[in-house]
Amino acid sequence: MAEPVVATYSIAACDLEAKQWGVAVQSKFLAVGSVVPWAEPEIGAIATQAWANPSYGPNGLVLLRDGLSASEVVERLTSEDEGRDHRQLGVVDGRGDGASWTGAHCNDWAGHLTGQGYAAQGNILVGEETVAALASTFEANAQLPLVQRLIACLAAAQAAGGDRRGQQSASLLVVQKDGGYAGLSDVVVDLRVDDHERPIQELRRIYGLHDRLFGLSPREDWVPLEGELRAEVDDRLARLGYDSLDAWAGVENLEERVDGEDAIDPVVLDALREASD
Repeated sequence: MAEPVVATYSIAACDLEAKQWGVAVQSKFLAVGSVVPWAEPEIGAIATQAWANPSYGPNGLVLLRDGLSASEVVERLTSEDEGRDHRQLGVVDGRGDGASWTGAHCNDWAGHLTGQGYAAQGNILVGEETVAALASTFEANAQLPLVQRLIACLAAAQAAGGDRRGQQSASLLVVQKDGGYAGLSDVVVDLRVDDHERPIQELRRIYGLHDRLFGLSPREDWVPLEGELRAEVDDRLARLGYDSLDAWAGVENLEERVDGEDAIDPVVLDALREASD
């Protein structure tokens, strides 16, 4: 049985200062996030596509864990694969070095660009401008958190032409040691848009929801819960049938943004006001 032709563009990348690794991808392919992205904190990130070999993901992470560089992993995986001329692969290792492979028989336009902290690649594209946009957008937005930087890369690549066949799905995976939910997960973000006319736009929308629920405003932006505000919050909670902020936040999936009763995250305050108006 033929393997799936994941015609797509992707970027595997890292933020060494934040100790985050991740992959962003868009394709005219159903549920592209189920095939392309792989990442492990402080080990690396991998994107496998074109006539995709899904084993490149887990096998590549093992090689990275064993200390091989991104370029060595690309060479090892492709040299042992008889279908390599139809494959495309991007790897960023734990040191931030990037390496890619574009097989000679990948469908035009196909190619890649690599740099410090990223490996960008694509196939069946309108043109090389798509991969160039991935690379230049990543390089120009070092001030952004990795999640936002990767979304910006996808949007720029689509604006530059994108997948020649159109759009269907997109995915965003970012990992960090103990950086996920409740500090008990390594998955910072794992969001997938499996079938949508505008998957990158939908991915951005879903990320906004994710950030609202699981992000955290800087502590200096929190508002003291005292005086009139304390009375307002208590009144709104009572109208909703709750006797504590913790109880309401747990139901609304905002518990990650609540820490005691002395101050309130402004995002939580806005959500409470919206729910009780």
